[in-house]
Amino acid sequence: MVGSSAQPIRARWVAIGGAALALLVLAALLALAWHDRDMAIENRRDRSELMARVLEDHATRSFDTAALALSTLADLLAKEPPGHSTQIGTLLSQTLVGLPLLRSVAVLDAGGRVLASTVPSDLGVQVELRRLGPIPAAGRDSLGRFLPGRGLQALAVGAGADAVAARGVGFIPMLRRVDGADGSTLLLLGLLNPDFLANQQQQTLDHISGVAVLADYDGRVLAATTAAPVLPGAQVQGLTVFTRLLPDTEHASLVGPGLGEGRRILAYRALRARPLVALVEFPESVALARWWDSARWLAMVGAAAMLVIGAMTWVAARSVRLRESARRQRDHAQHAVAQRERELSVLVKSVQELIFRTDANGTLTFVNARWQAAIGQPPGRLLGRPLADLVADSARAETRALFAPGEHGTRGAHVLLGGQDGAPPRHFDVAVAPLLDGQLVVGFAGSAVDVTERWTAQRQLQEQLAFSALLLDTIPLPVSLLDREGRYVTVNQAWEEFTRRRRADVTGRRARDYLPPEEAALHDAKDSELLARGGRVRYEAELAHPDGSRRTLALTKAAVPGAEGTPSGVLVTFMDVSEFREAERATRDARDAAEEASRAKSEFIANISHELRTPLQSIIGFSELGMHRGREHTRLAAMFTDIHASGQRMLALVNDLLDVAKIESTVGTFHLERTDLRPLVRDVVRELEPLLVARRLRIDAALGDLPLVAKVDPLRFQQVVRNVVANAVKFSPAGATIDVCGDLDAHQQVVLTVRDHGPGIPPAELESIFEAFVQSSKTKDGSGGTGLGLAICRKIVRAHGGTILAENADGGGSRFTIALPARGFSETVV
Repeated sequence: MVGSSAQPIRARWVAIGGAALALLVLAALLALAWHDRDMAIENRRDRSELMARVLEDHATRSFDTAALALSTLADLLAKEPPGHSTQIGTLLSQTLVGLPLLRSVAVLDAGGRVLASTVPSDLGVQVELRRLGPIPAAGRDSLGRFLPGRGLQALAVGAGADAVAARGVGFIPMLRRVDGADGSTLLLLGLLNPDFLANQQQQTLDHISGVAVLADYDGRVLAATTAAPVLPGAQVQGLTVFTRLLPDTEHASLVGPGLGEGRRILAYRALRARPLVALVEFPESVALARWWDSARWLAMVGAAAMLVIGAMTWVAARSVRLRESARRQRDHAQHAVAQRERELSVLVKSVQELIFRTDANGTLTFVNARWQAAIGQPPGRLLGRPLADLVADSARAETRALFAPGEHGTRGAHVLLGGQDGAPPRHFDVAVAPLLDGQLVVGFAGSAVDVTERWTAQRQLQEQLAFSALLLDTIPLPVSLLDREGRYVTVNQAWEEFTRRRRADVTGRRARDYLPPEEAALHDAKDSELLARGGRVRYEAELAHPDGSRRTLALTKAAVPGAEGTPSGVLVTFMDVSEFREAERATRDARDAAEEASRAKSEFIANISHELRTPLQSIIGFSELGMHRGREHTRLAAMFTDIHASGQRMLALVNDLLDVAKIESTVGTFHLERTDLRPLVRDVVRELEPLLVARRLRIDAALGDLPLVAKVDPLRFQQVVRNVVANAVKFSPAGATIDVCGDLDAHQQVVLTVRDHGPGIPPAELESIFEAFVQSSKTKDGSGGTGLGLAICRKIVRAHGGTILAENADGGGSRFTIALPARGFSETVV
């Protein structure tokens, strides 16, 4: 009856389990579908961000290209004499070649009148300059807003807006100020074609429903694709990108309202050098289109899974009913043999390795074959012998006690068996259980387990523990072992000597009981970290020593592995590093004192140089007056000439000292700008032409046709070039040629070399000549200067992130090489 009632209960549980499994599968499919939907939207956001980055890069490179073209044209116009309108027109036309972004280029005077243009009809047109935006500073350019119209005619004074232009046809003005060769101010105006930017945007989009827009931070559109709901020149209203994110967040993506209707996936990225933003958006339905297809397949899979689970549930319920019927039949058959297995179960409970049976007095009546391997005698010779006669003499009394009358429970003893033929006896754990006939003991069943290896291991473990304790006490470093609650388990002798506490006094007590609260909190935190994750940790901490001093300790803590894989405690060792830290502090104080002395020296040189220049100017001025008034007195004129020469030499030395002080102190500031180095070098060469003519020298400048662009402080860079070239002029023989070359090396560094044909530099002095007040041994005849020029040059070049070095050239003379690397976008370096 019990089996028949349990059968429907188990079948019901199978049905409930099948329903739960179906619900679980359905929930998993829904979760998977929702996850796929999120992934589809996230993938589209990633693609939108990538497209925004591509569009931002396109726009940046396009504007930079146009700005570079106007900059190059501005440099040419600055050198063009006034009145060459034909040549200016040719330059303007050549600028448009290969630049589809530029619709036209024109030159305007300061009043807005067109002086030259690539569109002949624009000549003489008076332009309203206020519509072009703010006028940039000299050498700079500015980018205006989208203006309706097809050319400069739309900006003419009194011209009305074209109706077609108001629907999105227009241009973007880029303005650059130019100082003309005659001192007049010119305006170089380039009209950028927004359609070129829109075509780039359209080619980048990967879906017909995508929209791309280029706008400023105020939301005014400069260029847009044909599918965009806003036209160039329009103002975007209420979009989160312009109201909340810009300019603080330079790039991001979001899902929500956009330029178009409905939910949109939108990404934007601000241009690197201009206050503009490239914006890309797609309808959310584009990302979800493919997801709907996969969702339909998931629905079909879910339906099939429901059918399979239903069929499996029916089969499982039927199988349960059949299995229960078979189990009842098996139980009936097993009940017949249960009685015969009870006596055997008593014997099985005591089985280990050696199995035996005795009578009530302990005489062996049965042994298994393993006895022969254990004691070296066949089982037949053991039967009929008391078990006590086979063990060692020391264990016989304990063995006889196993068979003494008393309780009927299992009994055990540790005995030595074997030892025949010179073999050492082996250790066994013996267990016996009485065999009962009612309440009468008719015999015993027992087993014996060979525990020789365990017994030996225990002795070795005890020896090892004794050795470990001795080793711990001989370690010179203080060592302690803490349990998980932070209590001392043991400490070594070095720990006792350092802390002046006995081992017996601290064992079992918490470590924090001996420490101030703030120190205890630090060590408890480190111990908790080790007990949580294992491993080891090293740190330093201050400790109050019993002698009253403060010691700096370098502690090493390691988690002690436990039996269950978790740390069972913390092993702590430490070293007193107070003397090392005191030495480090002394070294640091000495270094700070040296730096302070160096700073004071630089400030002293700067101050004393400024103070010396005022009386030197007076000396030079009065000596010049004396030379002028004493021209009729030869001796008097010679005296004033010597005074004037000495004053000039002293002033040069003071100026060099002042330059050194400025570069070494925080006062020396370098204003870096992206500059073509060739004009700077040519200006220095022209400045030194009087020296060249006086010494009948010639400079061969090979600077190439391509710009040598680097970020430098022009005045400081010319100071370096002037010093190096002046040295070459000073030490070149009359009638010689000085080679000045400029080029780009394999690392894209601008390399400038100056080679002379003078006496050269001793190899041992090629590096020392760059030190302050050091001159070459070949130039100590009074022509070498103060010895500060090259030192100043190296400091200036290093401030630019470059290098300067000297070497002897083949065929005689020396060669100075200046290398300047590419720099970042910052304009000022201190």
